[in-house]
Amino acid sequence: MFYGDSVTGPERDRLMAARIAAITRRHARGRALTGVEEAAALAELAEVAHGRVDLLAQKAGLAIGFHGQDVDAPMYLQIAQLSIKAGADTALISRWIEEGRRRAAAVRQTPFTG
Repeated sequence: MFYGDSVTGPERDRLMAARIAAITRRHARGRALTGVEEAAALAELAEVAHGRVDLLAQKAGLAIGFHGQDVDAPMYLQIAQLSIKAGADTALISRWIEEGRRRAAAVRQTPFTG
């Protein structure tokens, strides 16, 4: 997707990462996908990611690291698997898993001010 000349590199990356997250979240079912469902998800990811295997790795790693202990962890594992099947750079995933764990720990330590 083209975001226009007014969108800077870092902002363009954030927009692309958000679209990747939305696509994976929408297609994750918490159950095995049919071949047609998986093909649709991977085609949509390929269209949006434009070869940005680093952003796919970021999504995979954050999904595992941040949500690995959640009650809905299987859905986030499926999100990570979709990102990997879409071509995520697997060499980068472990770094993003650690970042996800760090972010989850920070959220747990933040007092509720509600």
